[in-house]
Amino acid sequence: MEEKTLGKSHKILLSNRKNGSFTGVLDVLSFDVSEILLETELGMLLIRGQDLHVNRLNLEKGEVDIEGQIGMMEYSDVPGAAGKKESFFGKLFK
Repeated sequence: MEEKTLGKSHKILLSNRKNGSFTGVLDVLSFDVSEILLETELGMLLIRGQDLHVNRLNLEKGEVDIEGQIGMMEYSDVPGAAGKKESFFGKLFK
């Protein structure tokens, strides 16, 4: 397990299940008021809840801040997901 995470950094700071700060984010794949899907250095992260909002997004630094009622966070490994060259927002603002 150490070899897989060597050189990768990902951190979550969750306050009162209402505010979350995430680092090590590579992309925001989808978001709406009930679900946010992030691609992180360590896999896909699905966040579910109510009234979810992305307050701050800086993909150059790999940082995302969200707020809302967070009910669940779940990781999954998707092989090759980190190899994408262009982000969701990069495609959107072409």
